[in-house]
Amino acid sequence: MDISRYRHEFDVVENFTFFNHASVAAPPRRARRALTEWADEIGSHGVEAEQSWMEVDASARERTARLLGVSAKEIALVENTSTGLSLVAAGLSWKPGDQVATCRAEEYPSNVFPWLHLADHGVEVREIAPIDGGVTVDAVERVLTERTRLVSVSAVQFASGHRTPLAKVGELCASHDVLLCVDGIQQLGAFDIRPKECGVHFITADSHKWMLGFPGIGVLYVDEALCAQMRPALVGWKSVRDPFTFDSANFILREDAARFEAGSLAWGLIAGMDKSLELIEEIGIERISTRIRSLLERAASGLARLGCKVGPAPADRAGILTFAPPAGELESLFDSLKRAGFSLSMRRGRLRISPHFYNTDEEIDRLLATVAESI
Repeated sequence: MDISRYRHEFDVVENFTFFNHASVAAPPRRARRALTEWADEIGSHGVEAEQSWMEVDASARERTARLLGVSAKEIALVENTSTGLSLVAAGLSWKPGDQVATCRAEEYPSNVFPWLHLADHGVEVREIAPIDGGVTVDAVERVLTERTRLVSVSAVQFASGHRTPLAKVGELCASHDVLLCVDGIQQLGAFDIRPKECGVHFITADSHKWMLGFPGIGVLYVDEALCAQMRPALVGWKSVRDPFTFDSANFILREDAARFEAGSLAWGLIAGMDKSLELIEEIGIERISTRIRSLLERAASGLARLGCKVGPAPADRAGILTFAPPAGELESLFDSLKRAGFSLSMRRGRLRISPHFYNTDEEIDRLLATVAESI
């Protein structure tokens, strides 16, 4: 991949060696331009620019659908991952004694709290025991019972970086007639994820990490076979068929995923996300994932040579690499790296790097040199 063709899109490289896409990414220039152009347009045209907003809305939906290999009718645009997961939790019909399985020990709170919030419906949350910081098929199978309605896991764990074998978990869930919900925020935009092939019924993700979008806009995939069966927790003028009639007598909910969109959306953020998705499409998700793997393998090999504890194992790895110094001076090393201009995170007793396709081998080597000087 010719990195120079795309690296100029990211002004953040002038200020940081940016290895923090698992946190909040720096959107590319084309996305920022789209956002400011939208703001200028609404400032100069007001509602007269509405048609262009609808075109951008449709484009972002179509790009997301292509990225997932699904229909645009199965895509809702939502504020964030927390909203997406909450809409799934609130949209299903629950009865006392139903069970949800998730890995509270490893999951980000967004994929735990919506399920715990179902306690007043009599729903029990069962704990999937993590193995090496991740979710395995065997661990999921051990908690399934005849009362399990849904399993909810992250495609990639935010702290450990452990990648869930979604296809195998999906096959297991299908054999038990259990729904599978996925927090896809740490995979979508970096590695391929195909819900139809993996037996996944719901996927949601914010755009502000690997998708290179902005905080405040994300996506929710709902399998078309389930859309019409679910009850939207929030409804408004946009939830119905023919919403632009603005007819309050017209309370017939849409049958596609857009039924989960109650009202006007953040179209400026959608315009930015659309352009970030354009960039991802332009490069291709396979080229992106190959590049990320190469960068992480270079980092993992070098850190291991320095005596650092490195994870996850290559077979369980996506875009996140975690490490800890041999002497255990974690915060000191973190501070040294921050002073040297690296943007990275510290999560649950380890340092976490998460480079994207535009990062370079030289930046990885600079990280290794700084670690070597600091431990």
